[in-house]
Amino acid sequence: MNGDEQLVKDRVAKLLADYDPETTDPAAFWGAQFDLGLAWVRFPAGRGGLGVSPWLQGIVDAALRDAGAPTNYFRNPLGVGMGAPTIVAYGTPEQQERWLRRAFTCEEVWCQLFSEPDAGSDLASLSCRAVRDGDSGDWVVNGQKAWTTLAHRARWGLLMARTDPAAEKHHGITYFVLDMTAPGVEVRPIRQLTGDAEFNEVFITDARVPDDQRLGPVGEGWRVAITTLMTERVSIGGAVLPRGGGPIAEAVRIWRALPAEDRDLARRDRLMDLWVEAEATRLTNLRAQQRQHAGIPGPEGSTAKLSFAELNQRIYDFCLDLLGPEGMRYDSYEMHQPEEAGWNEREVHKAYLRSRANSIEGGTSEILRNVLAERVLGLPHDPPANG
Repeated sequence: MNGDEQLVKDRVAKLLADYDPETTDPAAFWGAQFDLGLAWVRFPAGRGGLGVSPWLQGIVDAALRDAGAPTNYFRNPLGVGMGAPTIVAYGTPEQQERWLRRAFTCEEVWCQLFSEPDAGSDLASLSCRAVRDGDSGDWVVNGQKAWTTLAHRARWGLLMARTDPAAEKHHGITYFVLDMTAPGVEVRPIRQLTGDAEFNEVFITDARVPDDQRLGPVGEGWRVAITTLMTERVSIGGAVLPRGGGPIAEAVRIWRALPAEDRDLARRDRLMDLWVEAEATRLTNLRAQQRQHAGIPGPEGSTAKLSFAELNQRIYDFCLDLLGPEGMRYDSYEMHQPEEAGWNEREVHKAYLRSRANSIEGGTSEILRNVLAERVLGLPHDPPANG
């Protein structure tokens, strides 16, 4: 065992000894985890990390999971999974001090202000504008964002806005952190098939953003956004679950609860096909994680989100087939604004409806196939739309 590994194990032991996961308030537990450098071990010391190899995060996660510790990811996925790596990569020391700990403790929830009504998969065509006020130095922002997860709970938003409309498509964009409570920011719910309004539209009218809430240089926002987008797709689809865990566990549970006469061979074969595919996806994600930790990123990570989305949909479709007429029941479509992102939904009827979004959010399956074709397989790019 090397010194870094021992350090991490000692810190985990101290955390669990001083803060009982069953009785400690979750925010206090997460704050202690951050202060001990166990939030993101690869981050610098004092920023929620220890400056050690990222593969050691697996030791932390496994120990906390086994101890029944609370998880903050689904309560603040944009802050914990996507915002924090961007802030560490491009934020000033003052910005890191200001935002990282409160994001990890979920005292301040984050959202992602990227997609627009006319700029979803083609994100670089965004039209949200930010204009510098010559007197105050603030940026004045106007535009509309769509499909914004947990915007109704967010204090801060990761915002891409065009600051130079004359520049080429992927240039002239700047990356900001928007105060979601600022005057001129209006959040409207988007109701989903489930009845939940997990997503939102955000209308921004003359909202002011101080220049010290800019991440990265002016006009270099696309480069900053790539960091967020890369972590977004891995965060949504790249989790390494326990063997037989996640959605496939629900399919197995329903199968085992069926009367013997309903467990026909055709559906048993279908269940096994899905189980094998889920296990192959899990092992692929594990391999991608290990290669990433070793500093040798491979193409496996690019397939994670695509596989996750379409496999989820097939599994939950099979679950409803197993349930028969019971699969058509749904208790209520009453609109509700949830406290957490719905990626971890386990109630089968609701998960089936929620899974329809998996092939859209974080990049559509069609766009991801283009990414794999062009960037992994080296196939020719699509011709430009203007010929």
